[in-house]
Amino acid sequence: MGLDRSDLLGAVRRLQEEMPTHFDMLNTADGKLGDGDLGITMTRGMEEISSVMDDMPDDLGLAMLKCSQAFTKSSGSSYGTLMAIAMMAIAKQIKGQTAVEPAELASLVMAARDQIQSRGKAELGGKTVLDSLDAIYKRISGLTDIEDIRKAAVLAADEALTEFREKPATMGRARMFGEKSIGLDDPGMLAMKCIVYAVARKKL
Repeated sequence: MGLDRSDLLGAVRRLQEEMPTHFDMLNTADGKLGDGDLGITMTRGMEEISSVMDDMPDDLGLAMLKCSQAFTKSSGSSYGTLMAIAMMAIAKQIKGQTAVEPAELASLVMAARDQIQSRGKAELGGKTVLDSLDAIYKRISGLTDIEDIRKAAVLAADEALTEFREKPATMGRARMFGEKSIGLDDPGMLAMKCIVYAVARKKL
C-alpha cells in the first residue's frame, strides 16, 4: 500500500511535535560550529509547514512544493535553504502522484541528496547532512517494506553521525574550525537524525 497525503500529514505532525524538544540541543550543537540557530530554524520551519497542512493537496508533488515554500518563508538560514531545496527536489520527482510506494523512497532520498550537493556545491565526506542522506539512501535501497525502511533509516542516521564525529569538517561553515571540529557532531547531521527519528516514530 502506498504512502499518501495522510501519511505526509502524520509525518508533519510528528516533526512539529518533536522539533521543539530538540530546540536547545540543536542550538547548542550549532553554536559550536555555526550560528547557534539551528533549533530555531527547524522549529520555525515545521511551524510554518504545519500552518498550511489544511491546504495540502492530494497531489504529493504539489504538497511537497507547499512544504518547501513554507519552510523557505520561515528561515533564510543556510540549513533552512538546504531543506527547502531537498523538498523541492522530491516535489519534482513525485509531481502528479497521490501515493508513493515504499520502494520509491530511496530514489527520493537520492534526489534530495543530489540536489543539495549540486546547489550547495558540496562533496560527500565533508561531514555534512549530505553524508547522512547518502548513508540513508544506501541503507534503504532495495527495501520494499515500510517498517524495514524506517529501521534502516534510523540505523543509517545513527551510523553516519557516529562515523563522522571523529573526523574534521571540510565543508560549509564548520570547515573554518578545522581540527577543532573533531569530536563534535555536525549540527546538520544531528538535525537529520532528529528528522528521521520523528518520521520513523522513534524517540531520541
